[in-house]
Amino acid sequence: MMKSFVLRNATNGKVLATRVNRATNPWTRGVGLLPRAQVASDEGLWIARCNAVHTVGMRAKIDLFFLDKEDRVLKIASAVPANRLAVTCRGAATVVELGAAPELGRDVLVGDRLSLE
Repeated sequence: MMKSFVLRNATNGKVLATRVNRATNPWTRGVGLLPRAQVASDEGLWIARCNAVHTVGMRAKIDLFFLDKEDRVLKIASAVPANRLAVTCRGAATVVELGAAPELGRDVLVGDRLSLE
């Protein structure tokens, strides 16, 4: 079982999700959230050394946060639907996938720094 972390917007102190796992091996990096029929808004995956993801085969919409090497947000893609071949961000070093939650207004802006605790 993977250890879960809290994802926080370190810029404003707000907790964004309470059940975020790190993708630490080829399996978790390659498969990610694909097998999940549903992904709650407070759960997700932190994928280091990544600047693109796909949603082919996904059954749930996800929110994506592309981070630079200092974990600052470069790009936000909200409620990304299934079957997108690629969602990318030039210069990204990490991608954070969370269950889609457009109604929450996650209080994250480009330039904010995210952290796992």
